[in-house]
Amino acid sequence: MRRRAAVLAAGALAGALALTGCSESGTGTDKAELSVGSSYMPQPVSADMAAGFLTITNKGGAGDELTSVTSDVAGEVTMHSTVGGAMTEKSSFAIPAHGRLVFKSGGNHLMFEELKRAPKQGQTVTVKLTFDKSGPLTVEMPVKSATYNPSTGH
Repeated sequence: MRRRAAVLAAGALAGALALTGCSESGTGTDKAELSVGSSYMPQPVSADMAAGFLTITNKGGAGDELTSVTSDVAGEVTMHSTVGGAMTEKSSFAIPAHGRLVFKSGGNHLMFEELKRAPKQGQTVTVKLTFDKSGPLTVEMPVKSATYNPSTGH
């Protein structure tokens, strides 16, 4: 009799834990959970234009879209994709659920146009990212050397 009661209690406990696990895994999965990393701007070699790179990670269960970028250092920030060597301006970029949007040299990138000042290596540039569904994110983008390559650190 004790064994049967123990088995029933263990089964009830396992069922309760399984249900708890289901409800916890469902928490937050209906929205995007965005964060930004690996941001940098190579020191501009032009007086009026600069590039910017970063990675937006979405740990949430819903996708979102990056719809605009602004910065205190530029009159305008545009978003571009590069495919097969051809650069195209984009009005938005999708960020998939449980995925990433990567802006890197030779690929998707930001163009800071009509620079108000010339960012120098060692400084930071404030960048505001606006999304379709999520609230905006503000990023402090460090200015690196003009030849900086994140894969080599130089």
